[in-house]
Amino acid sequence: MASKLAIIFFGMILTNNYVLVKFLGICPFLGVSKKLDSAVGMSGAVIFVMTLATCATWPIYTYLLVPNGLEYLNNIVFILVIATLVQLVEIILKKFMPPLYNALGVFLPLITTNCAVLGVTILNVDNGYTFVESIVCAVGAGIGFMLAMVLFSGVRRRVEDAKPPKCFEGLPITLVAASIVSLSFMGFGGMIENIFKG
Repeated sequence: MASKLAIIFFGMILTNNYVLVKFLGICPFLGVSKKLDSAVGMSGAVIFVMTLATCATWPIYTYLLVPNGLEYLNNIVFILVIATLVQLVEIILKKFMPPLYNALGVFLPLITTNCAVLGVTILNVDNGYTFVESIVCAVGAGIGFMLAMVLFSGVRRRVEDAKPPKCFEGLPITLVAASIVSLSFMGFGGMIENIFKG
């Protein structure tokens, strides 16, 4: 059991990273990763929302939708739960951390439509994870999101200091840098399973 949880957790951080491997959540990845503090703040909010969304959606799906034959409503229900949680995070940040709330700006409400948050709730259902496995998956996915944001924040700082050719300035060089960071994560493929099964 512990090895399966470890495989799920580290797999979501490295080999199945939502941003760098599955390419989900690209909007905040590109939009908020310019500054390290904003990247960490956004990632913390995403971890919080992913974990709470999983805590709420798994029981709703398992004990309400499935017994009543309403599985086809899972996307709508999950989006409503995520939207409610994002509003809660927004209220908390506005009240207790105004500088972070202002730094995140429009990207905070965009967590509602962040496909990585919805993706983790759907993945948990599709993979048939138990409640504990789902929570571990959500936390691992959130930490993977944070790892991608923090790494790319450092890369972007270096890219901004460089002088790329005129045709690569701005978004093109950012996308090239993101693709190189993404390629580096392909090196982790199969490694997690081999470590914990071997």
